[in-house]
Amino acid sequence: MPTEVILPKVDMDMATGQISRWFAEEGAHVKKGDVLFEIETDKAAMEIDAPASGVLRDVSGKEGVDIAVGAAVAWIYADDEAYGADVAATKQDKAPISPPVGEMSAKPTEGRAVPPASHAVTPPSALPSLPPLGISPTRGEIGESPSAGRATPLARRLAREAGLALASIAGTGPHGRVVKADVDAAIAGGGAAQAAPAAKAPGAPAPAVKAMSDEQVLKLFEQGSHDLVPHDNMRKTIARRLVEAKTTIPHFYLTLDCELDALLALRTQINAAAPVKKTDKGDAPAYKLSVNDMVIKAMAMALKAVPDANASWTESAMVKHKHADVGVAVSIPGGLITPIIRHADEKTLSTISNEMKDLASRARSRKLKPEEYQGGTTAVSNLGMFGIKDFAAVINPPHATILAVGAGEERAVVKNGEIRIATVMSVTLSTDHRAVDGALGAELLVAFKNLLENPMGLLV
Repeated sequence: MPTEVILPKVDMDMATGQISRWFAEEGAHVKKGDVLFEIETDKAAMEIDAPASGVLRDVSGKEGVDIAVGAAVAWIYADDEAYGADVAATKQDKAPISPPVGEMSAKPTEGRAVPPASHAVTPPSALPSLPPLGISPTRGEIGESPSAGRATPLARRLAREAGLALASIAGTGPHGRVVKADVDAAIAGGGAAQAAPAAKAPGAPAPAVKAMSDEQVLKLFEQGSHDLVPHDNMRKTIARRLVEAKTTIPHFYLTLDCELDALLALRTQINAAAPVKKTDKGDAPAYKLSVNDMVIKAMAMALKAVPDANASWTESAMVKHKHADVGVAVSIPGGLITPIIRHADEKTLSTISNEMKDLASRARSRKLKPEEYQGGTTAVSNLGMFGIKDFAAVINPPHATILAVGAGEERAVVKNGEIRIATVMSVTLSTDHRAVDGALGAELLVAFKNLLENPMGLLV
């Protein structure tokens, strides 16, 4: 019996993915563990191994096209297995079983991975009588008919967002299950009945205002006056997470000006004293600190000095972190990513500097591992290199804070009644007001300012 090759879930936020490249063609002989194709996720490029040895057939997963997680993209036939109409018909009758999340194997392109488990199709007669995976046999989505159990989770979500009644959509998946393609077809053809709106409970908040549809937006512009560039997975994920952050997190903003002259002088001294090391390109300093490296260290030490601000909000409890793990926003083609300096308060400036250079380089080539950009207890976003004076950044959950850093510039400041010139940098702290109140956020920002203006404390 042929082995099914599916598009695996390689990121917790992943609902669809795109195959950026196939390494084997239709009819090619592959061995278990060989790299079959590469998935382009919103964060990294991941290589997927062959789950079995044999001949690659029925390659349906096209490059550069959104594919639902768990969908079959090809089949592998054993060397002695017949390939023809009879086998194809048998395969069509089988219902593939989706593996548990985390059972699929994927890897960043720079390393090897454990081959994913084989997902051969099991005859229906060998399966117990169970409802579709992930669906309750007794209840479905609120306001949906029991037929919602015949739909995949992705299809249910898409239908709900489009206001379509699942009961009126004909399913073309296994055993008549409604899949993403069925919902897309219903939306395009306008053939599905609108779902009945749920009754509004007394005192309940009004439903959120929906954004303009694609059709409504495009109607505002003359045909031929624009080009349409489809969103890739990274841009879709960024858009979704930003909307979630701004609509679910009550943002509160605090701004301070920090004088940098003492910090710049210390940075010059430290860089001048850097030892020289041999490299392939010749002699080079062992490190070269940037202002951003010192900002990362100062933010981490400020969180340790004000531990109540080193927190994350959950509905049941406040998560108090024991370490200061600082995410740093890095711009990459098509979006941004936030690699994390773990235990930044405990690391030397030179270690932070070299680690940040490595993370930023691998981020731009999409070589980061998930554990290198997921989590963290705060973040820093620096637009000073573009000459931006000040801005307010959007919190990246589960963080409760993010520091927006502007450009250092010479300004006139008043000290003891006299005007003098100083290098000043404006920083804005965005806080999740549920976890970090105004006074607590101010205490954190003042601790950060004191460390920047008295930078010898960064060396302790």
